[in-house]
Amino acid sequence: MPNPEVRTEQNLWSSAQFQAYLASTAFTGGAFSMQQLLVSWMLVGILVLPGDQVGLIQAIIGIPALFLMLLGGASADRADPRLMLIRIYAVAWVIPLLLVTLVEFDLFNVWTVMLFGLGVSTVTAYTSPAQQAVLSRVAGNDIQRAVTVSTAIGFLVQIVGLMIAGQMERVGLTAVLVSQSVCIALGAVTIARLQKAEVNITPNLEPTWRNVVAGLHATYANKNIFELLIVNFVSSIFNAGAFITVVPFIIKRAYNGDALQLAIIMIVFYFGATLSGLVMLRFMPMLRPGRIFLIMQLSRVVILGFLWIKPDWWLLILVMIAWGLNMGLTTTLARAIVQESAAPEFRARILSVYSIGLLGSAPIGALLLGMIIEGFGTLNALIPAMFVSVALFLYGVLATGIWSYRSPQA
Repeated sequence: MPNPEVRTEQNLWSSAQFQAYLASTAFTGGAFSMQQLLVSWMLVGILVLPGDQVGLIQAIIGIPALFLMLLGGASADRADPRLMLIRIYAVAWVIPLLLVTLVEFDLFNVWTVMLFGLGVSTVTAYTSPAQQAVLSRVAGNDIQRAVTVSTAIGFLVQIVGLMIAGQMERVGLTAVLVSQSVCIALGAVTIARLQKAEVNITPNLEPTWRNVVAGLHATYANKNIFELLIVNFVSSIFNAGAFITVVPFIIKRAYNGDALQLAIIMIVFYFGATLSGLVMLRFMPMLRPGRIFLIMQLSRVVILGFLWIKPDWWLLILVMIAWGLNMGLTTTLARAIVQESAAPEFRARILSVYSIGLLGSAPIGALLLGMIIEGFGTLNALIPAMFVSVALFLYGVLATGIWSYRSPQA
């Protein structure tokens, strides 16, 4: 008798719709991964700003995402998210070219970097819920594996994007920005290969704010999702914030590095994250993903502790790979739990709240950690994340249902 698990996995890989989805996320993911290194090194390495100013600018760039993700989720639930992605990507490729123009006219400064960052951050925040809602449609009943595969591919293309962005001091900033623009345009072309929804989406005539409130209420009403998002949000403030804000200063100040060395550190980090996805595929679907999610929160203390003592370069590489493995596991598991727990009519809006935990909280962390860097030292900005990781593990085990969560697909 054929193994239904093998058959489902083969159907997932052979699906033309899933392939088109992966292609689109690969191109846009590569473009947006360049953004992380581009903005960080423009501020830290080229304009040479202090930590508190960098944290403030990154917060200004990222905080609008808190609201835009909610609006993006509401819009994706009201209309075809595929069409929404096509339209936004078809315009977004112009943003990097605008910065190229400003650089050519010798207008490269804090304000133009901030506007560039705001533009791409707006696109990322608004499209993230729609992109994840489309995944639920093309994945069918194999959500855990689809989430794992798409997340692993996302980490892999981030490595490629970082390799390209890391060459900015060698090939020039203009060449990297043009590459980013091309990737976004290709993302629009590949997402257009997806078929339209088989059923007509009933127009939602409710005001946008009512749809946003309804999504927030649906998130709060689902105990599994709400408790997970609390842990994910607080964790991201200090952990994603540390990666985005503290790590560039560690490379610049503690190791006297350049953009290529920062790129290498980010690449090995995402290599670890990609590896985590390949490992997880062997064990999907998992019966109790919440337990692994919480254990990874606790294990992060050891990783950050090694980073705090300023290890030799070779050990730093190993630490960053371990951090990437950890982050890959927690990101994939959290996303899978939300995807399989969310009601279809609220899925995009709930996923928008989830995305806030990943992307929207980082600017808050950047603002806080930027002040800690200048007040207490670069490496000491890692200490808050260690205490928070322990607290979140205890909270998750003792005060939530995350530890006892059972996947309906296992």
